[in-house]
Order: sequence, then C-alpha cells, then structure tokens
Amino acid sequence: MHGPASSGWLLVALCAATGAYCLLRMRSDVEEQRRAAGGEALMGFGMAAMAVPTAVFTPPPWTWPAYAVVFGGAGLHALWAARSSRHHLHHLVGAAAMVYMAVVMAGSPAGAHGHGHGHGGSGIPLLTGVLLLYFTGYVLVTGVRLIPVAAVAGGGATAAGWGDRPELARACRLSMGIAMLGMLLTM
Repeated sequence: MHGPASSGWLLVALCAATGAYCLLRMRSDVEEQRRAAGGEALMGFGMAAMAVPTAVFTPPPWTWPAYAVVFGGAGLHALWAARSSRHHLHHLVGAAAMVYMAVVMAGSPAGAHGHGHGHGGSGIPLLTGVLLLYFTGYVLVTGVRLIPVAAVAGGGATAAGWGDRPELARACRLSMGIAMLGMLLTM
C-alpha cells in the first residue's frame, strides 16, 4: 500500500474520486443501488486513506486494527446482504481483502514504524495470490461488461441521473478493482 509516493498519490486520487461518486450514487431512487453505493463509498475512501504515502503521513499504530474492525463489520454486512443479491459477495471479498491488508500492515515494520517502503512479501503469499487472481478476474470481467454498455450509451440520450447510470457504476467498480490490484501487488 505504501510504495513510491507518485503511485500512492494516484491511488489516493482514484479511490477518493470513486468514493465521492459512490456517495452521489447513494441519492438513487433504487434502494438496492443506494445500499451497494454506500458499501462501495466506504471501500473507496478506506482504500484512499490506506494508500496515502507514509512520507506524508504515518498513521498511528491503532489505525490498522481499527481498519480491520471497520472492514470486518462491512464484511459481515455484505455477508448478510448476499442473501438477496450475489453482488454483495464481491463486497464480502473486498472487505476481507481490506481486513487482510490491515492485519498485514499492523504486523509489518513498515506499517508499524512508517518507513514508507513497499512491503515486499510481508503478507501470506498464497492468500495474496488468491486475492490477486480474484481481482484480476473481476477487473477483466467488469471491463468486458463496460464495452456493450458504452456502445449503447452513445446511441441516445438517457433520462437517468448521475446516480443511476449503470456504466458509471461499473466504471467505479472497475477503478476500485484496479486500485485493489495495485495495493495487493505492493504486499
């Protein structure tokens, strides 16, 4: 999560912008869209905060256990919500990945002392590999799903508001998936 400063700032910007758009999506008239957008906003802002380069801000040691608790709670919520929508299973995996990264950061010298270097293998290689495979697949599938929607969206005007545009919601999820890959690669 805390690699070179320029890539860290790019992750912060990407995740914060995604989180902000997800907040806009929470104004949707569709209840399920509002719920999903809330979880995605939490994920976007949490990833943005986690990606801040340590050269600028070294979080206090209690930050990582707090992240684990917050995203553990988000994971339990996603598990409960998965009863009605399979999409929440992805939220469950994302929350679990955030808990995993927070636990790794809490136990690593870079996370505990703020040296600002990449982690270089401080996680569990098998678990990191499984998460990398999952998010790589998710990014590829989500990217492919954007292609037909973008072609249809260019064909005519739509009355949907900013919060109800499915292609923007998919682009938001794609951005977070790419950011998660970047964060996992630094472990």
